[in-house]
Amino acid sequence: MRHEIIGNVPAGYLVLRCGGCKTFTYVDRFQEWKLCPVCGATIDVRRSSHYLEVEDFRVAENIVAQLEQHIHRTRKKDLSIEEREQLRAQYTEWIRGQT
Repeated sequence: MRHEIIGNVPAGYLVLRCGGCKTFTYVDRFQEWKLCPVCGATIDVRRSSHYLEVEDFRVAENIVAQLEQHIHRTRKKDLSIEEREQLRAQYTEWIRGQT
């Protein structure tokens, strides 16, 4: 997998959730604000909960879609702390397998 590079720093994307409609989305890690693509709410990236940081926007898009499916399928309001830790661990293992 090829990673995007900005200067000498790999680009990073944060997977987070809109505080208004609770839709998962992602932002560039240097971005401070984002308009929710679903409800139009302004998301303050610094104050929102970060679920995961990934290096490629395509991976972020895929994870966002999977998280939305999981939340709707399980009818949960949010991921538990354990589920967030499991998500991060699974992503770490996936990255290790890519190298």
